[in-house]
Amino acid sequence: MRKTSLIAATVLAAALASTTASAADLVRLGNLKFAHYGAVSYMKEIAGKYDLKIEERVFPKGIDILPAIVAGEIDVAASAVDAAIAGRASGVPIYAVAGFAKGGARIVAKPNAGIKTIADLKGKKVATPRGGAQELVLLAELAKHGLSWSDRPGKDVQITYMAYADMNQALLAGSIDAMSQSEPQSSQAINKGFGVEVIKPYDTELGEPVRSLVVTEDFYKKKPEIAERLIRCFVEATATFIAQPALAESYVRDKMFKGQITSEDYKDAIGNSPFSYDLSVEHVQITTDLMQKYGVGRMENPPKAADWVKLDLLAKAKASVKTN
Repeated sequence: MRKTSLIAATVLAAALASTTASAADLVRLGNLKFAHYGAVSYMKEIAGKYDLKIEERVFPKGIDILPAIVAGEIDVAASAVDAAIAGRASGVPIYAVAGFAKGGARIVAKPNAGIKTIADLKGKKVATPRGGAQELVLLAELAKHGLSWSDRPGKDVQITYMAYADMNQALLAGSIDAMSQSEPQSSQAINKGFGVEVIKPYDTELGEPVRSLVVTEDFYKKKPEIAERLIRCFVEATATFIAQPALAESYVRDKMFKGQITSEDYKDAIGNSPFSYDLSVEHVQITTDLMQKYGVGRMENPPKAADWVKLDLLAKAKASVKTN
């Protein structure tokens, strides 16, 4: 009898464990491999606290996540605001629900290229990824200084479109004169001696570009309770990284980059792209207007920020986690 009761108790415990394990709601995250995307990645480490299981998929750049969203493979994604805007303009059903970092761009030149200011880029070849925050801040700086540009010869500045991963090598090899690069790659170029900072390009009307956390419309509308838990998880992950910089550095350097960046690279990168939560309708609208002005993203119908920037979940999460 006692043996039967023990077996029954064991079966019941297993059933309860199974039920508890299955209670975690799956959230599919699209992310990028940059230092300032670290807190977004860290969400999966604390997801269990919010009854979530977060599956992370890393993409080469933000705009590459959009087809996966359309295909129904991604629920939430980390992206520069401009990539999210371009996606929304092309019909990708997303809402911007938070910001997670600001800045993260730097214009870097070859040490011997004689480039000390934006004006010195005249007659030079400058690399940038197409359609990203780095392109937008570069074009805004060129316009501010009265320089023309094209991806073909004949203008003041020749733009060369390249992947983030290829620009440092091109600068090192001397096939470009300067680059508008993200972090930590720009810090690495400077710290390794084959690049010098020209400017942190935040002195135009755009200001510091913001990175946005976006969710699909279906996720926001059909799974509001899960979405709310997810944003609380995001806010806690971000608050943890802000409060515990040593943990943040260890996670980014060891887990994300597998020791490929130094402590100096990391600190310089985060110094130029601090973790944050916030996003504003105004910033998204200014970014949209400048993208349209400079032809970034090639949008036929630019979206109105007020129609798709939804900050209610962020406000609730910040109140719940008791952060500012």
